[in-house]
Amino acid sequence: MKASTTKSGLGIAIATLFAIVATLTINVLSNFFPPKGANIGKISNTIFQGVQITPANYAFAIWGLIYIGLIAYGIYQLRPPQRRDRTIQRVSLLLIVACGAQIVWVYLFTMHLFWLSVIAMLVILLALIGAYLQLGVGKVKVLRDRKWLAHVPFSIYLGWISVATIVNIASALYMSNWDGWGINGTNWTAIMLVVATAIAGVVAIQRADIAFICVFIWAYMAIAIRQSNNPTVLGTALASAIVLGVLLVFGISKTVTTIAD
Repeated sequence: MKASTTKSGLGIAIATLFAIVATLTINVLSNFFPPKGANIGKISNTIFQGVQITPANYAFAIWGLIYIGLIAYGIYQLRPPQRRDRTIQRVSLLLIVACGAQIVWVYLFTMHLFWLSVIAMLVILLALIGAYLQLGVGKVKVLRDRKWLAHVPFSIYLGWISVATIVNIASALYMSNWDGWGINGTNWTAIMLVVATAIAGVVAIQRADIAFICVFIWAYMAIAIRQSNNPTVLGTALASAIVLGVLLVFGISKTVTTIAD
């Protein structure tokens, strides 16, 4: 029975859905019952209010979209054809790792263990990169249900975690009173935005991943709004968003990645 269950992928599929629900539950509970009295949002707006690369508060509403996508994937991968798919099985295992690391991240961040939270964030990032590559987003032609229930959810999740990793590292450095090697915070923020844009630009050109790039543009616009009184950060964020939009259009013009079922 155990071998049969493993071969059918049922155990992995159930574990994946459980991991998604558990992560959502922990995130919700952490907002209402944070270990040290301050939830993630409050920490970002108080302790890290000087971190210039942090997006405006409204940007974090994207977590609602992320969880809708993950729940949709969780249901999708439960279907017999998908749970027997070796690629989906590998992706689901990586998602379980990402969910576990995210639960750990919530605990570490709310406990003010910021450098340890960076390690947890990197585990989430690496697991999602692995899942993204396994799915072949932007590289393989897929039917509509695979695109909307697997590719798009992981693109959005990975896009936001990519941004969150940069913010998390910047926050930990800020908390450590890093001197920036003589470069001020504004210029470092501009540098980080440029580097992030270069990395996302490669995805835009090579994979023409609309969902992934739109997450970056969403984050950049939120950074621009929060730093509207800082001309350097405002200009860099807006320019980065425009550049990514142009690169995405260029990538789309070169690549057709989906077929209608």
